[in-house]
Amino acid sequence: MTDRLDHLFVDVKQLVLGMVQSVLPNNWDPHIAALLSALLSCIGILLFAPLTMMYLTWLERKVVARMQDRIGPNRVGPFGVLQPIADGIKMILKEDIVPTGADRLVHFLAPVLAVAPVLSLFLVLPFGRDMIAADLNVGILFFLAVSSIQTPMVIAAGWGAHSKYSVLGAMRTAATILSYEIPMVVVLIPVVMMTGTMSVGAIVEAQASGWFGFTPWGAASMVVFLLGITAESNRTPFDMGEAESELVAGFHTEYSGFKFALFQMAEFLSAFAAGGLIAALYLGGWRGPEAYLPEALRPLTAWVPSWVWFQLKMYAIFFVLIWFRGTLPRFRIDQLLAIAWKFLFPFTLLVILAAAAWYWLVVAEGGPHSLLQGWGINMVLLVGGWAVLSVILDREFVRANRPKVWSHAS
Repeated sequence: MTDRLDHLFVDVKQLVLGMVQSVLPNNWDPHIAALLSALLSCIGILLFAPLTMMYLTWLERKVVARMQDRIGPNRVGPFGVLQPIADGIKMILKEDIVPTGADRLVHFLAPVLAVAPVLSLFLVLPFGRDMIAADLNVGILFFLAVSSIQTPMVIAAGWGAHSKYSVLGAMRTAATILSYEIPMVVVLIPVVMMTGTMSVGAIVEAQASGWFGFTPWGAASMVVFLLGITAESNRTPFDMGEAESELVAGFHTEYSGFKFALFQMAEFLSAFAAGGLIAALYLGGWRGPEAYLPEALRPLTAWVPSWVWFQLKMYAIFFVLIWFRGTLPRFRIDQLLAIAWKFLFPFTLLVILAAAAWYWLVVAEGGPHSLLQGWGINMVLLVGGWAVLSVILDREFVRANRPKVWSHAS
């Protein structure tokens, strides 16, 4: 029964493939089956992603409301569960307004091309055992490359809207994404070093004996990557591209109706897909916590399907992003860029050094194989480096905020 639950979606896919192939001529090219399999995976993602985005908005509104001692959506359906559907209908029916002087083609294409690449991010995520649409040998590189396509689309949205607020928001977003992509990419090097592959599925398999996120270098790498994803997804406290108190709504100020909904879909789905990548790279992917349980307790978790574990981890990471939004104030743009260049980037180099030390002491054949030594050296490097960089950054902030004294010649 457990195996059938675990392979539920795989079995459904095989059933549909068998039904389709039964009506096809026998002399068709055998590659048709592979094409149909990929097509079914894409259809599954296209159905899963928009529905998930709708209820991610409901979840965020509910959680933030509780953090702020409010109730949140509670009018449409029990506990407000139908509110996302009502909002979706409203977005579709709302008038599409294009400002005078705007580039109509760019104004139309920007939201469409912003959300299309985000949907392809789910192709390389292992949603469960044998549940990965495209297990590319450069899966990490594919994810990072596709997620960076949002930058030119945000700039196009701001420029095409013919609004100074939109242009300022687009420039801020571009500066943020370009700054945070560097530490976000560099900090993934330790994972590739440990596994020798960029395949997301292979990295999950490599964590059979323990999750990378439960090692010092892995936890530090995960935190830096999470901060980078928060900035790249334009979420609080790094949402300088919107900055409602300064720029009305930033780069999408002049967008309404379904175009605005597409920008929101791109933001939520990119954050959710990044949560899936973090779960795969650092938290064992679709694996349960069996590696950390005594032998007698492992049957208690073995019955849970692999795709349930993966979804739980994705939602847990997205909850952390909601937690950020409900508790942290927005940074200034100069503070935001200073954190990336003066703190996170040097810290990523320390993470790589700590991962190399861990590999030499704990993993590599012929090394001392001392887990205690690995933890000790890792903690000295990471905690010490974090403290030194924090002091340096704090002094920079104090210097930047020091009131200037102007002297006038007599």
